[in-house]
Amino acid sequence: MIRPTRRSILSLGAGAAGAFVLPRISIGQADSRPSINIAVQKITNSNTLDVLREQSNVGERVFFSSLWEALIGKNWGGDLSVRPGLATEWRRVDDQVVELKLRQGVKFHNGDEMTAEDVIFSFSRERMFANTEAKNRSTIKAFEQIPTPRPGKELPAEVPAAARRAWPDLIRVEAVDKYTVRFVNATPDVTLEGRLSRYGSDIMSRRGWEEAGSYLDWARRPITTGPYKVVEFRPDVSLTLEAHDEYWGGRPPIKRIRFVEVPEVSSRVNGLVSGQYQFACDIPPDQISGIEKNAAFEVQGGTIMNHRLTVFDKNHPQLANPLIRRAFTHAIDRQAIVDSLWAGRTRVPRGLQWEFYADMFQSDWTVPEYNPKIAQDLLKQANYKGDPIPYRMLNNYYTNQVATAQVLVEMWKAVGINVQIETKENWTQIMERTPTRAVRDWSNSAPFNDPVSSLVAQHGPNGQQQQIGEFTNAEANKLSEFLETSTDRAARRTAFRRMLEICEREDPAYTVLHQNATFTAKPKSIKWKAAPAFAMDFRAGNFEV
Repeated sequence: MIRPTRRSILSLGAGAAGAFVLPRISIGQADSRPSINIAVQKITNSNTLDVLREQSNVGERVFFSSLWEALIGKNWGGDLSVRPGLATEWRRVDDQVVELKLRQGVKFHNGDEMTAEDVIFSFSRERMFANTEAKNRSTIKAFEQIPTPRPGKELPAEVPAAARRAWPDLIRVEAVDKYTVRFVNATPDVTLEGRLSRYGSDIMSRRGWEEAGSYLDWARRPITTGPYKVVEFRPDVSLTLEAHDEYWGGRPPIKRIRFVEVPEVSSRVNGLVSGQYQFACDIPPDQISGIEKNAAFEVQGGTIMNHRLTVFDKNHPQLANPLIRRAFTHAIDRQAIVDSLWAGRTRVPRGLQWEFYADMFQSDWTVPEYNPKIAQDLLKQANYKGDPIPYRMLNNYYTNQVATAQVLVEMWKAVGINVQIETKENWTQIMERTPTRAVRDWSNSAPFNDPVSSLVAQHGPNGQQQQIGEFTNAEANKLSEFLETSTDRAARRTAFRRMLEICEREDPAYTVLHQNATFTAKPKSIKWKAAPAFAMDFRAGNFEV
């Protein structure tokens, strides 16, 4: 990746600053609200706008809180705590059932009012689960019979896989009345409210689905409730959203938002300074000071509920022995990566967890110690002979991805691990199960405040790592099920700690590198606050020129 130097940014910025008054915003005769262009590294990975198929950091940016909404919302402008969304209130009926009152008068982008019928369909087999079953069955009545899909309406395999990661034991959603629904689980679950607020538990129009000619037609123009609706989606090029003026949360402040795919950092920065874009996303930390030396611009952002990981395929011959994977973890100087590549703007966390887990957070837990001697001893015990180990990665899908990979390879080399980088074009190639799949990059988020939202959802039996055949551990799988079904908080906390011990130290599935951070550059003349997430909030009250 070619990056602009600080000198080039300052030179371009100085030339533009004298003429800079407002960003290049189009003003229509009938609508005085501005239109804006946002330069992003990537719009979506799947080339769809399906919130279940597109489970990604880049998808989060364009989906929330512009397009998709859940029954239980989040405080995007604050600490991401839950608050009423498409439901105004909710209550526990028992350990397995949650009842919610729907917000009345919510309009979909097609003008229809949202009712219980749409909520039930959003969690149906036809839309979400296909032929998958709840992992822990009970005597409660199961979902309706699987409908025979129309040609072209079959769900891609990624959709039910993601749905069962989010809802492993949901067996039905039922209507109490037009504006009241109940979610019924097969087992007790203390996290049902969190699951209702998480990525993927979002509501869609049933009629919008039924009237779409095919799954792909719907997935590229879903009918939802958000403040903006899809006008045009050109995969790998741009996504244009337009204000949904019947939005329940107030008239959107922007007439039209256009996300433009601009892979190179230099092009995003140059386009921002010239006025081509009003926002430039995924700014590397080493570019921030250069941008902000131009008094017309600022960079917002910081750490988010997402950690960067190195992930292992324990089926690879060189990684089958856990001692070798453990050697990888002890060879990494994580603080050096934070200091050198992130300018100290992020941190090394306490493993795959976050403080907002509250009483579940393991405050005395740490990532594996950086100790080359331990790494070398482990390699010797494993009788590792220096055979090459492939490392699959994308070209800066993550901020500083290439630079981080290069640093990691040198750290591993220093203790005797022979790692070979293989750059791939897309996630399908990264995940493909072939003899060269061994080490890869990833990130994990915490969609709500419990370990099942990340450690279990990503690395447990329904997690992506096990679904694609990289990792399994019998004890960890039993602990996952316990965490999903137990209501004993003290016992759950103990189980979580044991699962951390297995997945991060004894039989590593992954190792955490650092907490992720995201930075967005914009003109100071635009009054807008970045969320502590990848999501960009352009609702009423968070945008003004």
